[in-house]
Amino acid sequence: MLLGVNIDHIAVLREARQINDPNPLDALGVCKLAGANQITIHLREDRRHINDADAKAIIEQSQLPVNLECSINEEIIKIACELQPHRVTLVPENRAEVTTEGGLDLDGNFNKVQKAVKTIREAGIEVSLFIDPTEKMVKLSEKLEVSWVELHTGTFANIYAMLFSGLNKSSHSIKELELPRKELSSKLNQAYDALVFSAELAEECELKVAAGHGLNYQNIELISEILEIDELNIGQSIIARSVFTGLHQAIVEMKELLK
Repeated sequence: MLLGVNIDHIAVLREARQINDPNPLDALGVCKLAGANQITIHLREDRRHINDADAKAIIEQSQLPVNLECSINEEIIKIACELQPHRVTLVPENRAEVTTEGGLDLDGNFNKVQKAVKTIREAGIEVSLFIDPTEKMVKLSEKLEVSWVELHTGTFANIYAMLFSGLNKSSHSIKELELPRKELSSKLNQAYDALVFSAELAEECELKVAAGHGLNYQNIELISEILEIDELNIGQSIIARSVFTGLHQAIVEMKELLK
């Protein structure tokens, strides 16, 4: 299973003080030496972390393939095509959100997504769609003729955290939090089964399968058992661990868990 390291949170640290470091560009060599298979970055419309100059420099200088996440906004799509990353992953975007909260609404935005996919493919770039793990979203992705889908693992990760990490109501706000442990366990199984089913269906549809969102050193082993998943994109937990261990060691530890 391949590992894409999302380095957005290095830019988050930089923007906290609005100075020049840490520079996300400095992570490229470390990621490669530590065994990462891909660099992932998200060029948001509000440029809250990775900016245009970052994206350009990373794509030009990375020795690893670069997966550029972005919205279906026409201006952003144009920039993505000019930058020529290895892959563009289309994601939903809400400026009020802390982080991406779910998969693309392919049903409600089919024509807009189709237009974006066509533009990116004509630029010679492979396309992935960040989707919720449901039969409908996988089938619509197949209809859109993309190369990849990336399954949103956020629901699974949130429930896992509530069961095993002692989260309380003050630190989380999703509805499942107030459920008894037995019901949470059942919901975790449902969320996991949805990922397994969607990965298997995507493979049947001849789509390559990635997954990501909320994955960390505790929950990753269950996800790594889903053999149809080709790649995981992980950011926040790796960058958080690197504060204490260094980025190289944090990536090495995650790669070990993927084995």
